[in-house]
Formats: sequence, C-alpha cells, structure tokens
Amino acid sequence: MLDKQENPTTAFLALIPAQLLFGSLPVIGKIVLAVLPPVALVGIRTAITAAILIGIQAFRGRFWLREKGDYWRFAVLSLFGVVLNQLFFIGGLSLTTASNTSLLAVMIPVFALAVGAIAGFERLTIPKIAGIILAAIGVIILIDPRKASFSSQTTLGDICIIINCLAYGLYVATSKQAIMRNGIFRSMMWVFIFASMVCIPLGAYSLSTIDLAAVPTNIWLISIYIAIGATAAPYLLNAWALSKVNPSTVAVFVYLQPLIGFTLAVLFLGESVTSIFIVAATLIFAGVFLVTKKFVPAET
Repeated sequence: MLDKQENPTTAFLALIPAQLLFGSLPVIGKIVLAVLPPVALVGIRTAITAAILIGIQAFRGRFWLREKGDYWRFAVLSLFGVVLNQLFFIGGLSLTTASNTSLLAVMIPVFALAVGAIAGFERLTIPKIAGIILAAIGVIILIDPRKASFSSQTTLGDICIIINCLAYGLYVATSKQAIMRNGIFRSMMWVFIFASMVCIPLGAYSLSTIDLAAVPTNIWLISIYIAIGATAAPYLLNAWALSKVNPSTVAVFVYLQPLIGFTLAVLFLGESVTSIFIVAATLIFAGVFLVTKKFVPAET
C-alpha cells in the first residue's frame, strides 16, 4: 500500500505551479491548433521535452536505469502518460470546446483513485472518495455545465478527452514506485525517450502535410513554450510530488486548474467574484483537503 505521505508540504509546492502550467494549455493550445495539426504539436512537445531531459541527464552522468525490468515499465508508462495522453488530449482539444475539456477533466482523479485501489497501490477510504466528489462538484459548479455543448459536433472530441483522462489516470496511479526507484529526471527522461519513438515520427509526417514556410513565427514560439512550460516542467513537478505523496493527491490537484483560471481572470481581466465562485472554491478546497489530509484513528 502506498498510503504513507512522506513530505506533503514540498509536494504541494510542486503541484500548485504544475496546475498553473498545465492549465495554460487548453487556451494557448487552441491558438497553435488553428495552424498546426494536432499530431504535429504532440511530436514537437515530445521531441523538445525528451531533448531537454537527455541533455540534463547526460550532463549529470545519470542516464541508465537501475533495473533492467524498469525499461519495459517506463515503456508502458510512456504509452499511457505521454503517447495516448497527449495524442487524445490534443486531438480532442481540436475537436471539442475548452468548456467540455475542463468539465471532462474531473474524471482524472476518479480514474486514478479507482485504478490505484484495484491494483492495490492505494487504500480506498471514505475521506478520499468524499474529497474527490466534493472537489468535482465544485469544478462542475465553477465551469457551469450549461456552457458545455455535448452535441454531435463535439462527440468525437469528447470521447478523445475521456480516453485522455483514463490514460493519465492510469499513469499517475501506477508510476510512483518506478519513479521513486530511479529518480525524477531519469524517470521522466526514459518516459519521453520511449514516447518519442512513437510521437516524433507521427509528428514529422504530420508536419510534412502543411506548408511550414507559411507558419507564423509566433506559432513556433508558442509551441516551444508548450513543450517547455506546459509539458517538461509540469511533468517533472508532478513526478516530484508523486515521489512524496499518494497518486490520488497528485490527481486531485487537477481540480485547481479551472479555479486558478477563474482567479487569474478576476485579477487581470477585472471579472467579479460571485457567490457561485466562492461556493465552488470552497468545495474544491474542501475536497482537496479531504484527499490530502492524513487521518489518524483516535485511540480508545
């Protein structure tokens, strides 16, 4: 059982900026996807992230994994955590709305907790279940399902986002032990090396179908930011947090993404704080508290 939380404070300090970075992707991703094909963007994200991590580990001299069996483990983790996760997320984002994407993301912690419980990696407790439900309700209230449009025009994209949530939930629920055994940077490097074997050829082929000379410079710059700021950095931060706390804790922080987005809108766009926002924020924080709180049975 991975129910022991070693140092939750440092994990929380990593998880919050990770949500800020991941949370920027739906908006800026739409800008890039108006010009570049979805698979091309996945190839760019994966290639740049892999190159950065390989360079760091080559400099540190910590390249190879500790156990031979971990190579196939990271190959499988890369399939769920990067290949399926990114292909279906970016593909889904191009076919559905940002509201649908944010609303469907509430399934990630549910999948992560369910997989962890079934596999025996995590104890299924009433506080964790209640916390995930509370936080999910808060996100739904915040986003307002009436803004979502689950029509036939977005069905394929919505299905892609659900598959993305399942893939990422599987990755979060099952990656802790291998990451702890090999270290954060080395683990993520191999995850992206294996992912690159699939994503880079697909991305290169996708790029060959468009006129690269016609792509504006700002699209390439945003793509580089997506690779570094919305891929490499949050993946490393999440892996760091995962080495400190349970998978359900890492997953439930996903619920902070829409809350952060609305908060930034209040601070920088002059939007008002409504009673709905306050209720939703309270539910999300209460849910995160229940999932992250370590409950100790009282002595009798």
